[in-house]
Amino acid sequence: MKVMHVELGRQLYGGALQVAYLLQGLRERGVENHLVCTDGSEIADCCHRNAVVHEVTAGGDLDLRFPIALRRLIRSVKPDILHVHSRRGADFWGGLVASQCRVPAIVTRRVDNPEPGWWARWKYSRFSKVVTISEGIRHVLLREGVPPESLCCVRSAIDATPYQHEGDMDWFRKEFDFSPQDRTIAVIAQLIPRKGHRYLLQALPKVLVNHPDLKVLFLGKGGSRADLERLVKELALEEIVVFAGFRTDLERLLPCLDLVVHPALMEGLGVSLVQAAAAGVPIIASAAGGIPEVVRDGVNGVLVEPADTACLEAAINLLLADSLKLKTLGEGGRRLVAEEFGVDQMVEGNVAVYEKLLALSGREGR
Repeated sequence: MKVMHVELGRQLYGGALQVAYLLQGLRERGVENHLVCTDGSEIADCCHRNAVVHEVTAGGDLDLRFPIALRRLIRSVKPDILHVHSRRGADFWGGLVASQCRVPAIVTRRVDNPEPGWWARWKYSRFSKVVTISEGIRHVLLREGVPPESLCCVRSAIDATPYQHEGDMDWFRKEFDFSPQDRTIAVIAQLIPRKGHRYLLQALPKVLVNHPDLKVLFLGKGGSRADLERLVKELALEEIVVFAGFRTDLERLLPCLDLVVHPALMEGLGVSLVQAAAAGVPIIASAAGGIPEVVRDGVNGVLVEPADTACLEAAINLLLADSLKLKTLGEGGRRLVAEEFGVDQMVEGNVAVYEKLLALSGREGR
């Protein structure tokens, strides 16, 4: 089986990291992989062992250089399947070019952002299958009128091993200038409005009454940082909240946390939540999008209504006051990841989609 993958993300996290996991798993199963990626991207550097890498120029939906390059590559490589993993124009042009070249194509949808129904139906009709990384995303597409027979769910995965160790608290406290008595919660998300950081900030003053030694890390970057910094100042939280930026060392950092909070209004799945669960960190999160598939209420965390500051405050106070509950939820997270979010499960899920598609297209056994 020969599969051409398209991933145009420049950094090796989120969807691009999932593609890297998938390429390795497919190579180990005898699949010939070809990766089409943006020139100079991190995924190009890390995937040469598992795929033939084709770097192209891609500047978004209106950049005609990408479809021209993709058409040339498809005609040269002659893949059995085209698998589009990213947006940034790849989902539009990938489906269109594949249909022109008469190659069966699938697309993985990783976000739950709504689209106009007519656009979603037209765009995804170019693909034989749309693979969603959560049931939450699948339901979004169903509401937009994408036929149910076109949809299937294969959840994102992680390699849990790097997260399963005791936290190096000496390093952690030195890194962020925390004291031994401090307790720490973190939000691991882009600094953008739909991630809901402001709801945590609004809840913090009352939480601090009960837990005055609490510190909060915002791990991520984004356009809302200035607005969030202003809110921190208005609420007199400058000594509590640390804007730590985007981190590449979550496997070292996560085991040092007491709690992860994710007050997002929308979320496709939340790989950082899977990573936190693998590290045994309890999670408080909004019951939005695909989040309840990762955060199981009473199993590895607590779910709250989106934008409900009072509910968020109560959940934080409850868990920080109950060390036994924190331990139980942490253990539940590790079990959940092992059972449902392993890389092997994700790879096998995609292989099953490929095999079914090849059988339907008459290319089986090539």
